[in-house]
Amino acid sequence: MAVPKSRTSKARKHSRYANWKISGPSIMECPRCHEPKLAHRVCKKCGYYDGKEYLVVEKEKKAEE
Repeated sequence: MAVPKSRTSKARKHSRYANWKISGPSIMECPRCHEPKLAHRVCKKCGYYDGKEYLVVEKEKKAEE
């Protein structure tokens, strides 16, 4: 039967579980409008992803007011 040769210390045991934390979202620059966006997602400002338009984004009405 497999039996550990010596006891695993607390520091060694706890260090195994210390690297479970999630990383932050990967934010990149949109190649079309140069706004920050999440990677592998459609840009909310221009509606483009991978060179194709997927969303029709209306212009803001601040210019009219």
